[in-house]
Amino acid sequence: MGRLDGKVALITGAGSGFGEAMAKAFTREGASVVVADINTEGGNRVVKEIEEAKNPGKAAFLNMDCTKEPAWPEALEFAKKQMGGLHIVCNNAGTTYKKKSSLEVTEQEFDKIINVNVKSIYLSVRVLMPHFIGQKSGVILNTSSVAGTRVRPGQVFYGGTKGFVNTITQGLAAEFGPSGVRVNSLCPLRGTTGLLELFSGVPDTPEERARFAQTVPLRRQSEPSDVAAAATFLVSDEAEFITGVNLPVDGGRLAV
Repeated sequence: MGRLDGKVALITGAGSGFGEAMAKAFTREGASVVVADINTEGGNRVVKEIEEAKNPGKAAFLNMDCTKEPAWPEALEFAKKQMGGLHIVCNNAGTTYKKKSSLEVTEQEFDKIINVNVKSIYLSVRVLMPHFIGQKSGVILNTSSVAGTRVRPGQVFYGGTKGFVNTITQGLAAEFGPSGVRVNSLCPLRGTTGLLELFSGVPDTPEERARFAQTVPLRRQSEPSDVAAAATFLVSDEAEFITGVNLPVDGGRLAV
């Protein structure tokens, strides 16, 4: 038996990176997953790989812009129709801008990180929380970042959006815990995803990875599988008494 047998999860930004790893990990544990992303090619690829895995899982792709309010009721209905319900939402979609002075961040860049990193979670809560309250159970897992706790010169406003995520995660956990809904977040270290060069501000080379690894107690950056393993635990019934946690997945970076 899998740890997520009988569960249905919706994961935004699941067409690559951390979200892709979560989708594959969840299906291996028995969940049915809605792979939601604006990247049609990536989302369909993830679904195909899940369905063609050695132990095939159940997944369906949903082209979704999580920053648009109408997308969320549509996502809920899609999950109900395709998978039979919804028990877990992972607000994983995120974006940033190239590392630079705060004075150089454009209004367009600022609006984008607010919409993707913050507004999308607000919309998910407005639409999905009543559904979870109605069934007296549900799990919301937000993808935050160590940048929400540790200052990152060159990406100050990005870090601000993740600090917001950390705060609302705890507030929502306190407000809706009595209704049976758990809310947590993951705070990964920068990882091997498509956003790596934006975070680092330099080309992704073996030398740069080795340099960065020396700043991390466990001597490497994060991998999508690290984040997926933590996510699988937090959305499972094994974590049924854990809520309001912003869990670092950072190799000890916040400890130094």
